[in-house]
Amino acid sequence: MIKNGAASLMVRLLHLPRAASAPTYPRRRHHLALLPSLRLRVPAPAAAAAMSSAAAAQEVADQKRALRSEVRRALRALTPEQRASEDQAIQNAILNSSWFKESKRLCAYISCAQLREVDTSKVLSEVLSPNSEHGHAKDLYVPRVEDKNRNMRMLKITTMDDLVKNSMNILEPSPLDASGNAREEGMKFI
Repeated sequence: MIKNGAASLMVRLLHLPRAASAPTYPRRRHHLALLPSLRLRVPAPAAAAAMSSAAAAQEVADQKRALRSEVRRALRALTPEQRASEDQAIQNAILNSSWFKESKRLCAYISCAQLREVDTSKVLSEVLSPNSEHGHAKDLYVPRVEDKNRNMRMLKITTMDDLVKNSMNILEPSPLDASGNAREEGMKFI
């Protein structure tokens, strides 16, 4: 169920027309498995080309808004037991994947229960553990919100103690490490 829902959503999102403005990225990821029943209207390629960039951008914004509403409704409908089961399944799929075992660097978010995000604690503790059973040591980069426009930087952490609560009570890395040095940024590797 998780794989089918995620694959279905990604295919739909990849076929949405691109807006002319700078790309925006969702701040947090949610349970993609809940979305197989969503139907996004995707214009045919010729119709998409004929749409003005403003109309295309508005169409994408409207579809994203509808998708977010549907996700919020689906997440509210889950019982705590269902959420825990889904979270466990997602984390196990990640930890047992070949790409995770072979990776040297990972970007992840610090989950926030109030936002109904997929729990990432098991994955994070495995990455930060010196005795990882899922491959070699990995560098971990997590987001830090930089301004009121939600611009982010991915900063390297080595322990959960590197995190501080921001003004929204969400854990994120402090800009400086314990020695007072600027943290390594993850985006330079892309």
